[in-house]
Amino acid sequence: MRILRRVGLVLLGLFVLLNIVLAFHAARFTYFYDNPDKMPSRKPESYSTGEKLEAAFFGMKLKKSVVNDAPKMPYETVRLTNELGQRLEGWYVRADNPKGTVILCHGHASNKSKVLCENDFFHQLGYNTLLFDFRAHGNSQGNICTIGYRETNDLKAAYDFVSRGNEKNIILWGVSMGAATILKAIPEHDLKPSQVILECPFASLYDAVQGRLRSLHIPAHPASELLLLWGGMERSMSGYSYRPSDYAKKLTMPVLLNWGAKDPRVLRPETDAIFANLGTSRKQLVIYENSGHQPYCTNENTKWQAAISDFLQASPRPAPQQPTAQALP
Repeated sequence: MRILRRVGLVLLGLFVLLNIVLAFHAARFTYFYDNPDKMPSRKPESYSTGEKLEAAFFGMKLKKSVVNDAPKMPYETVRLTNELGQRLEGWYVRADNPKGTVILCHGHASNKSKVLCENDFFHQLGYNTLLFDFRAHGNSQGNICTIGYRETNDLKAAYDFVSRGNEKNIILWGVSMGAATILKAIPEHDLKPSQVILECPFASLYDAVQGRLRSLHIPAHPASELLLLWGGMERSMSGYSYRPSDYAKKLTMPVLLNWGAKDPRVLRPETDAIFANLGTSRKQLVIYENSGHQPYCTNENTKWQAAISDFLQASPRPAPQQPTAQALP
């Protein structure tokens, strides 16, 4: 009995220690420290073995991403305000005789300067563009990020800015966290974009957590469940109910979904679930065979530009009774 008691105490101690470690992980994953020295951000995949071990035990200390570039064409710096009163910085780029306006949503630990490749092509196609930094990213205020859960309010601020200019053709483009934010924001705020372009969105926050753990080579279970539990409590959000694949059912406008076949973070079943759930028959899935979780605009530029151009130029069609969309290789 004494031995069993000791074993039980050891197991209890290990469980408590595991929860402490994962509580720190959850806090650090959703907190961006100020970055006055403008240190560039790094992806976990680029960490050395020692850095990965340190991150595994103590979590990654994320710093605000640095805005290190700007559009080559004339642009206007705009200030948006979210529901917390935080100031968000954006760039508004006007086109001659614009066909509409594209709002670009960057990913986690990124910023608006990281989507300039996409911005340039949309501008080349004749669209106004609005690039903005989500809260806690780039030059926007705040330190806490909720992986798209509350960033929907940031997107709403950007959407309202464009709408106030009487724009009738608003297109939403987003990558990773930005794409997940779009999926959640459309039904949450009753947004009415004409078309939507999504690049490698995660199917659920639970899937996103597992993808992050895979990048650090940490076993997914039970760490994923505990990280989601602690993250939800620390940021006062329902992590388990945050499911972009479910929100996809509310999208009735044309949707282009892009995914990289070598993506270690967002897996094919997640992408298939989102695509299958999209509430429109006017949808396309384009797979980039040589890309991972990275910008397709830079990694497979010719294929990406063709997919974007074809999608935007396609005329809207009446939705048939049964979905007829095909996955494009």
